[in-house]
Amino acid sequence: MKTPFHLMLIPTLRCPARCAYCWSSEHTGPVMDLETVWAAVDWLAGLNDDPVTVTFHGGEPLVAGPEFYEAALPMIEEGLAPRTVAFAMQSNLWLLDDRLAAVLAAHRVPVGTSLDGPPDLNDAQRGKGYTERTRAGMEMARRHGVQVSVICTFTAQSVLERDAIVGFFRENGFVMKLHPALPSLRDDRPEPYALPPEEYGELLVYLLDQYLAHPDTLRIMNIDDLVKSVFVRRGTVCTFADCLGTTFAVGPDGGIYPCYRFVGMEEWRMGSVRDRPTRAELEATQAWQRLAAFRTFVDEHCRPCRHIRYCRGGCPYNALVPTGGEATGVDPHCVAYRRIYDEITDRLNREMFGGDGMEAMLMGRRPAGPPGIMALMQRMVSR
Repeated sequence: MKTPFHLMLIPTLRCPARCAYCWSSEHTGPVMDLETVWAAVDWLAGLNDDPVTVTFHGGEPLVAGPEFYEAALPMIEEGLAPRTVAFAMQSNLWLLDDRLAAVLAAHRVPVGTSLDGPPDLNDAQRGKGYTERTRAGMEMARRHGVQVSVICTFTAQSVLERDAIVGFFRENGFVMKLHPALPSLRDDRPEPYALPPEEYGELLVYLLDQYLAHPDTLRIMNIDDLVKSVFVRRGTVCTFADCLGTTFAVGPDGGIYPCYRFVGMEEWRMGSVRDRPTRAELEATQAWQRLAAFRTFVDEHCRPCRHIRYCRGGCPYNALVPTGGEATGVDPHCVAYRRIYDEITDRLNREMFGGDGMEAMLMGRRPAGPPGIMALMQRMVSR
């Protein structure tokens, strides 16, 4: 994670796209005003003084328009000074124009966008014309020097085309960040697309092999993060970190939630930025207590697991979906996480303690055989 604290601003839940498996967007709804942005800044300024990453998410955050970002970005930077503020955004880029691109570039806002593979596959899941419009936005971002990475959502259907998807990312030189399609607490619309945990685990191992086999033409951020977490013995992305109290989301009306995935769900609302709740007041909310119960469950249930320190039971939201919001289980993708963590750990042990692995490492040379986990770590350190 970039910083110890993460604030997600959700300017709107509206989105012009109609992705088949999406559960976090709406066709209509309010847009955050600048008074709410200022209230969020003022609330955060009194909450802590940690360095912060502010991520604009949605819905589609660019629906808020250029005037919003021209005012909001400097407002956040100045209002939270002198602490370090980093920005990020998740957007399909359909609404990106020269004016918006210029302000994102000026404030060094990297953007994560979404493409699920070749155009025919992507548009089958995300809607006709999606690829063309997003690629046009990516080109606009490139011309202005805005950094863009690409998130690929694997569904129960698209995972069958994994070779074609990897080929698409290699041919285009896109850095891949992947998500499995997920079920939701809101409704059951995404369920036909949800990637089964066992298949997700096998996909991660497949992608590890592809990454190691094509080091010059493929980079997968998830694999980097998984390998790094094994080395440093803690989760380095929110799925595998204890995010309670270090991540909050603010909805269009100023409502405070534990994460963007809960925005708009009244039972997960922790207050409003306009009321400037203290940490103690946040901790007293039902939403906080339910997530604290998940933390306690993980401490007990996952104690025998050798990966507990850097897995932490996975994502709390994922764990709450099957139970309707009660902390009675871990993330259902535990099967996948254990599969890939076992694979990384076992391969690393073989490389270090089998053959000439340890001697090669001490001598500063690569062990015999095909590139492995240690070679991947060396590339990560050299970046």
